[in-house]
Amino acid sequence: MKIFVTGGAGYIGSHTVKELIKQNHEVLIYDNLSDGHKEAVDKKAKLIVGDISDARKLNKTFRNFRPDIVIHFAGFIIVPESVKDPAKYYYNNFCFGINLLECMAKNRINNIIYSSSAGVYGNPEKIPIKESDSKNPVNTYGKTKLIFEGALDSYEKAYGLKYIALRYFNAAGASSDAEIGEDHSPESHIIPLIIQTAMGKQKEFKVFGNDYPTKDGTCIRDYIHVDDLATAHVSAVEKLIKTKQSAIYNLGLGKGFSNLEIIKAIEKVSGKKIETVFAPRREGDPAQLIADPTLAKKELNFKPKYDTIERIIETAWNWHSKNPKGFQ
Repeated sequence: MKIFVTGGAGYIGSHTVKELIKQNHEVLIYDNLSDGHKEAVDKKAKLIVGDISDARKLNKTFRNFRPDIVIHFAGFIIVPESVKDPAKYYYNNFCFGINLLECMAKNRINNIIYSSSAGVYGNPEKIPIKESDSKNPVNTYGKTKLIFEGALDSYEKAYGLKYIALRYFNAAGASSDAEIGEDHSPESHIIPLIIQTAMGKQKEFKVFGNDYPTKDGTCIRDYIHVDDLATAHVSAVEKLIKTKQSAIYNLGLGKGFSNLEIIKAIEKVSGKKIETVFAPRREGDPAQLIADPTLAKKELNFKPKYDTIERIIETAWNWHSKNPKGFQ
């Protein structure tokens, strides 16, 4: 198939593109490189540097490439920033996303896989979380993901758009060959930040909050390996094209690890002692988020290969060790 990938030079996008290429799909990446890296782009994929706010360029690219389906990764992801600067997130994650949908409609492209988030649930009423559970996001990032899901539903009813929204829990790890990995600037994700501490790039790791109603007082999250997410996207593409049935799926391991457990796991994998300090909670952080991935297992044949936190962390440690300065 011909697949158009927004944000395909980013963390999850680049891993997914790598898997799509492996499955012999033709891939065009559309990325403004604000967070993505040219070095992470598979050599067999084509890259066009562009922004999803640019309707003229989007329309021209769609006319030239004529994709069968769009995978939409492009978006801002930093939770604390979304609380401090909501306009940036509403514009990019929602308004410019609508621009993408309008250009798709204009060019009669009717299939999209959407990079959503567990952030749509907010503080869950029960654990593990099912797709049908209440959605009450507690930060702007989660709110923008949820309202764009609503837009997809409206576009299906009005214009016949078909979609699959994938609600990731915490993406982690790096490609098994250590060719690509996680490199955000600034970095905001826990595993690479702890690894940076283990590598001596920062003196200590700051844990935000140790008074949550959890087993050790720190946040609990469900981590899923980025290669397993990539495989799930390929399955979603195939399912949507075959069935023309819209759907939403949780993607996670179905088990959670506290921040302190992540620190201990990285100490075990790296052999390094990590200096830890506690800081006040960050606004917009739920106490725990753990997926019920039953539906994805049933309908997408979702079977994570990396089923322990140590295996996930090993791949991240290998990539950071091989690339101590990240992408150059």
